[in-house]
Amino acid sequence: MHVRPRILIVALVLTTALAGCREARAEPEHHRARPVAPVADTPTPNSAPVLPSPAAPAAAESPRPPSPAPTPPPSDAPAAPATVLSLSVAARSGGLVLERGGPAQEFTVTLRNGNTREYGHLLLAFQMETLQPEPGDTPEPRASVVLERLDPATGRWHPVELRIANDLLPYASYAGGTRLGREAVRTDRYRVRAGATGPTGGSPLMISAIDTDAPAGAPEELARPGRSSLPQSIRRGS
Repeated sequence: MHVRPRILIVALVLTTALAGCREARAEPEHHRARPVAPVADTPTPNSAPVLPSPAAPAAAESPRPPSPAPTPPPSDAPAAPATVLSLSVAARSGGLVLERGGPAQEFTVTLRNGNTREYGHLLLAFQMETLQPEPGDTPEPRASVVLERLDPATGRWHPVELRIANDLLPYASYAGGTRLGREAVRTDRYRVRAGATGPTGGSPLMISAIDTDAPAGAPEELARPGRSSLPQSIRRGS
């Protein structure tokens, strides 16, 4: 029986396989396959790092106009102080110095009403006391002193009653007068002169504002709300 060729073939196969195993053992380490480690995603030099988007800020609310302060209820304003009628008299030299038969001298009377009431009929009354004759005085005529008022509309002087007496008339006996409203102011011009004859001496000229609408028996401050006087003297003519 002839078996030698088979034995040779089997021996050749084993020899070849054994040689392959040795080559595998002798293969350098750098030729062996290395495990691949996972590579992390790293940014490239030219790319900016991706940052998380910040939350968008809330839209700024437009400022609201300030609410108007509540209007306080109107407080009771202090009432204006009550004022009453006043009367003032003025002359250039502070008084009247008259000469018998000489020129007249002027003065003014100013009425300044208050805020409490108005007058429908307010009358200015003029009076002086009786002069006692001095030695050498001439007899006194009835009109030894003459009083006049200037009418601003016409520029003419008109006679005004001047009472010469030592007593006072009741206020209810006066009549007439003109209107004077609240807080109204009125100034009138007057002049007075002494006649050529009559007594000499000093007697103030008294001026009263009389409310002729006041009832009879009214208190004096109501019947005569204003009064004043002006120093006056009369001497003999030179």
